[in-house]
Amino acid sequence: MPMLKLEILAAPLLLAIFAVAAHAESSKFGFGRAPTNQEIAGWNIDIGRDGKELPPGRGSVQEGRTIFAEKCASCHGEKGEGGVGDRLVGGQGTLASAKPVKTVGSLWPYAPTLFDYIRRAMPLTAPQSLSNDDVYSVSAYVLFLNGLVPESAVVDGKALTALRMPNRDGFIGDPRPDVKNADCMTGCAP
Repeated sequence: MPMLKLEILAAPLLLAIFAVAAHAESSKFGFGRAPTNQEIAGWNIDIGRDGKELPPGRGSVQEGRTIFAEKCASCHGEKGEGGVGDRLVGGQGTLASAKPVKTVGSLWPYAPTLFDYIRRAMPLTAPQSLSNDDVYSVSAYVLFLNGLVPESAVVDGKALTALRMPNRDGFIGDPRPDVKNADCMTGCAP
């Protein structure tokens, strides 16, 4: 008899669980709304390695030096040598060594992704607070510190896209069978 009571109690419980699951799959939750195109655009700010999405603007090494001192040096050091935050400078030629130094100048394969990262994530205490010109300026300064642009450089989207980073050819394609075309970004064949 105790088993029969357990089955009688369990049956309605299981029925309720299945009903809730079916309802969740078949209908909306009853709150929220679809985002507007303007709302999506506000968050759709990533920049790919080809730099096609880079916004208008420009920045110089000199302007970047000032902004870096005010907003970045407390974490990354006065000259990008690191501190609380990661080291940003140096390391060229160390990636194949026992102690590789991974920095913007040694590891990063594409300059547009530097702009992307700074704009989305920096400064740590106020991400997305820098103007596009500020981000171009800080990018120019970090690239200068790595010896990749001259001190007189003015950087914009075209310049970042054209800049060939030292480790551009240091990465290999993804060999996993589920990755069909690593270079394909839009309109790709399955």
